[in-house]
Amino acid sequence: MQHKMRIFTGSSNPKLAEDICSKLGEELGDVTLSRFKSGEIYVNYEESIRNCDVFIVQSLSHPINEMFVELLVMIDAAKRASARTVNIIIPYYGYARQERKSAPREPISAKMVADVLTTVGANRVITMDLHAPAIQGFFNIPVDHLTALDLISEYLKSKNISNPVIVSPDAGRASMAEKLANHLDSPFAIMIKKRPSHNESVITHVIGDVAGRTPIIIEDIIDTGTTIVNVVEGLKERGAEEVYVCATHGLFSGSALERLNHPHIKEVVVTDSIVLPNDHVGRVKVLSVAPMLAQATRIITEGGSIATLFKDSGM
Repeated sequence: MQHKMRIFTGSSNPKLAEDICSKLGEELGDVTLSRFKSGEIYVNYEESIRNCDVFIVQSLSHPINEMFVELLVMIDAAKRASARTVNIIIPYYGYARQERKSAPREPISAKMVADVLTTVGANRVITMDLHAPAIQGFFNIPVDHLTALDLISEYLKSKNISNPVIVSPDAGRASMAEKLANHLDSPFAIMIKKRPSHNESVITHVIGDVAGRTPIIIEDIIDTGTTIVNVVEGLKERGAEEVYVCATHGLFSGSALERLNHPHIKEVVVTDSIVLPNDHVGRVKVLSVAPMLAQATRIITEGGSIATLFKDSGM
């Protein structure tokens, strides 16, 4: 017996959900999302989902706590409506930067989020470019960890960038930078930095030759943009040309977009995993992950290997 697939969206990124449905030739499911006067969240599926494979699209982006609780209520409502499975597509997994204790008496919030999602009734998680890939192990349900690296590398190839060098802004992104360098057949460099506090960093060393080259910075997240600007200025001090900045998730908190409107930044490349502000600057290029998420959804429902979506199945 073939089970019916239904796709619904939370409030965080309805356009992405619509694009996923369009690629699959499916109608976006009808769900009512509202708030009581007290701020409490109300969810009602306006169609029968009994014995359906339900997919809920919700990025844990700003306002993250609101989006997180909304997702939990949607999962609970789907389970109580007798959905066969509840699969959550979380293009951006919030709290991922709190994946370990770096000081005494800190939480491991990424694990807490995984526990709550599982306890409330999620059967599977589909996400992209986790800040720490080990977060997959925080779940006791299947996790399909996708990457936008191929999408970004194909776009960069189309730009025919002269004399590029791939730059990892810290040691944690070195693996991603190396893979992108291999895709583009380019050298890569690593920035060494220290963090005086959250969302602050100081560049201390650069490993690799950047003088006279066009740097391509690869990150998973751009939040306030402070780190990126520090890296850009550090590269310019060492004789680099104008910089391309690439990341899967463009959070752009606070005045990040203003900050990234920098004379030495040629272009900022992100995906639509998070909805961008309407006033984002012209130098921001948005690539769509809808085709990849649609194909992953199809593979999950019909069978096959998620690894076939990527050039490097080791991602």
